[in-house]
Amino acid sequence: MIKSLPLLLLFLSGLSLTAGCFHFGKNAKPKENPAIAAELEESFRQRWIEKRAIELGTKGMAPDLARAQAIEEFKTKYNFPAPTAR
Repeated sequence: MIKSLPLLLLFLSGLSLTAGCFHFGKNAKPKENPAIAAELEESFRQRWIEKRAIELGTKGMAPDLARAQAIEEFKTKYNFPAPTAR
């Protein structure tokens, strides 16, 4: 009993010092807003298609054909879902 008393006191003092640490943990990560992600994806899609259509146009392709090809290349390369109508 005498030998276990210091161990018990040591354990209890350690427990009392660390018990509060769990109450001050990080807050839960805020949930991502799906509207923001959708806006970002749409912005990326539009900018990429515009840039690629310009590149194809400088190589002599007609603007409407260049845009159509850029859209197809984007679909193949990135496999994003189709933009939703607003």
